[in-house]
Amino acid sequence: MAWPRVNVLGVGVSAINLPQAVDSVDHIIQSGQRNYVCVAAAHSIMDCRRDRTLRRVFNEAAMVTPDGMSLVWYLRRRGHKHVGRVYGPDLMSAMCQRSMECGHRVCFYGGSEQTLGALKTRLLERFPFLQIASAIAPPFRPLTPGEQAEIVQRINDSRPDIVWVGIGSPRQERWIAEHRDKIGAAVMIGVGAAFDFLSGTKAQAPRWIQRSGLEWLFRLASEPRRLWRRYAEYPLFLALLLAQWTGIKRFALED
Repeated sequence: MAWPRVNVLGVGVSAINLPQAVDSVDHIIQSGQRNYVCVAAAHSIMDCRRDRTLRRVFNEAAMVTPDGMSLVWYLRRRGHKHVGRVYGPDLMSAMCQRSMECGHRVCFYGGSEQTLGALKTRLLERFPFLQIASAIAPPFRPLTPGEQAEIVQRINDSRPDIVWVGIGSPRQERWIAEHRDKIGAAVMIGVGAAFDFLSGTKAQAPRWIQRSGLEWLFRLASEPRRLWRRYAEYPLFLALLLAQWTGIKRFALED
């Protein structure tokens, strides 16, 4: 199940909405493929502009979802009127519902033990028959080769269909690319801060703020020291997007 992609500064972003994204992930699982999904916000696109290897990771994904409203609006302006925001926490919630219905086994990789404990509790309250195969909190430091191998073994031993990776972008996309041929799950999906939001350990912006395109401001106000560099690039992102829209500058889908 392939959806058209729109070139956004050299990254092919899938012209989809949330129900279509859920169907696409389910299709990957049912078809017996092994693949991965990237969730792209504006800062992800900017990271890809600086890093050709990372751009290749995004462009080789089975699907690159439009996580930010600026991407949604741009794709709609490109003629894809059906496009909706496919936000990491929303995708994870919707797929947990689908996984419960279809019997898909899920693994969570990332966060702290406390966050994962709260995440499992909250998800099982909402999706009581969800099969959580494993939940692994890696150390907050570079892992040794032995630790990496042990984590891969733990994931594979639990036999998940989906591995949700919540270690922050672009680290999670690099991790997925490195492990795509080592982990037997049908699909791996990087969802950034979704573990924090769905576990309740971090406050999530109200829906009206999310729909307005100002969630970045809410998050910046919540974590200014950690996120200011990320969001300082947004004016440049919008300027480059305008340059692409008007044809002043072209960006190739490289690699």
